[in-house]
Amino acid sequence: MNDVTTRLGDLLTGVDRLGVAFSGGVDSSVLLALAARALGPDRVVALLGVSPSLAAGERAAAHAVAGDLGVPVIEVTTREMDRPGYRANGPDRCFHCKDELFATIGDLPEEFDAIAYGENADDTRRPDRPGSRAATAHRVMRPLADLGLTKADVRRIARELGLACADKPASPCLASRIPHFTDVTADKLDQVERAEAALRRLGFTDLRVRHHGPVARIELPAGELVHAVTEPLRTAVHAAVTAAGFRFAAVDLAGIQSGAFTLPLVASSSVEVAGA
Repeated sequence: MNDVTTRLGDLLTGVDRLGVAFSGGVDSSVLLALAARALGPDRVVALLGVSPSLAAGERAAAHAVAGDLGVPVIEVTTREMDRPGYRANGPDRCFHCKDELFATIGDLPEEFDAIAYGENADDTRRPDRPGSRAATAHRVMRPLADLGLTKADVRRIARELGLACADKPASPCLASRIPHFTDVTADKLDQVERAEAALRRLGFTDLRVRHHGPVARIELPAGELVHAVTEPLRTAVHAAVTAAGFRFAAVDLAGIQSGAFTLPLVASSSVEVAGA
């Protein structure tokens, strides 16, 4: 741990005040914690992007993590919904979101010597991370990736640091639940947020509610599928989802799937380019 902190300190040489694009997820929380150790919590600021795509529970959890670290939080109101490219919801949606976040951070009255975000070494190898292009365009640092820290490394460090989010499942923004080329709207994001919050109250912790018009396609870990469709929980799951505004509740037998909408499109595009 001390070695990682020292190496991060070396990367941050010359940085007196660091802004960390912060979501409360494991990656950005570990980055925030390590930066606070390397520079001191008074020289680090957590920059929390707030928009309709951030669930209220995630917002509260992010504040709690930063509070435990003694790092101040600045909420950054972003307006990616005003961007046609974001609303159109192509495979590059994350680029428009991150570009809006980093541009808005750049317009803040507060001054930072550098901005960093929580891309890890595994993320750099994935083809479905267009947000990294925005980071490059805005000269945002990616210290975890530069240090060669993988997702497994980040989880291990989070546990060693005793972070409350150490075992928290990945929780991409709410817009990731809407199929590509289907418009992102505030109403759809609200439906997804309410459905997922209701399912969490039923005891599910790792889940996605994918928005397919009147149908909510529920993704859960494979080991929880039978539990979800067995009474009395089956009725409660259906009620939770329909109360959020969906007409139908469907449990996906494939289980939970990271990048379910984006990866097939990116893979198809790569094949076409390779064959061109």
